[in-house]
Amino acid sequence: MKSSKMSLELRAYAILTRPANLPTAAADILAGVAIAGFFAVEEVGVIAVDAFIKSIFLLVLASISLYAGGVVLNDFFDLKIDTLERPERPIPSGLVSPKSAMIFGVVLLCIGILLAFFVTALCGIIALTLAISIVLYDSFSKKHAVIGPLNMGVCRGLNLILGMSILGLLSFWWFTLIPIAYIFAITLISRGEVHGKNKNHIVLAAVLYAGVIFAVGSIVYLYTDMIIVTTLFLSVFVILIFRPLIKAYRINSPENIKKAVIAGVLSLIVLDASLAAGFSNWWYGLGIVALLPISIMLSKLFAVT
Repeated sequence: MKSSKMSLELRAYAILTRPANLPTAAADILAGVAIAGFFAVEEVGVIAVDAFIKSIFLLVLASISLYAGGVVLNDFFDLKIDTLERPERPIPSGLVSPKSAMIFGVVLLCIGILLAFFVTALCGIIALTLAISIVLYDSFSKKHAVIGPLNMGVCRGLNLILGMSILGLLSFWWFTLIPIAYIFAITLISRGEVHGKNKNHIVLAAVLYAGVIFAVGSIVYLYTDMIIVTTLFLSVFVILIFRPLIKAYRINSPENIKKAVIAGVLSLIVLDASLAAGFSNWWYGLGIVALLPISIMLSKLFAVT
């Protein structure tokens, strides 16, 4: 009986971290590294490969820990509404106490910040800024129609910057407008996940999606000669995000909206791969895409939203 109870508790803690979403955080870092590597070749010079790989690994772990801590605290702050709308979640169901969830989330955030500081002070400062932005979203801004999606997008943008900061160069920080706009779109769609009837939000999200796709293609075209490869990745991305979005518009039910949100979240991996392929090469992009089957498999075991 004790082992069975322990298994339930461990699964409950795992559910809180949204395992299916965690590879998307890693993909942000890998895309940021590709961008940094492209622009830093002349300025940074020769880099020790072993140390560089170790830094990437630490930043990936830091990003995953920060993301996990953020979604755990999100459930902590959502206890009242989840008690009404999602009573099966670990905290309202009683599998995890609110205090334990809060401690778990804070510890994960602290681990993420510490791992980033192990890379460089700049990485640590960005991770700390990201953690603050995460807590701000979880505790306050998500209640607001515009500030909430923007804050969520900023979190993703900072995660991309975290990857870009690996070589200490942040000249192209404005690339983060891409994930900011994309996450803003997904957050708008999610507003109808419980009750449906969000066609206006879906239309606006579709416009933002199109803007993101155009932005990625334009940036890669302007700075590199990898537009054909990037277009191939973007074509897959378009199919993944627009098919469920169109279905959610035609049949505006909570179920279809939820599927559109899940597709949007998991497809972040392909968006990151499109950027990475553009600023690196096709096989690096494929390496990031390889995270997608992992997310899909985990999404069948754990909730994404």
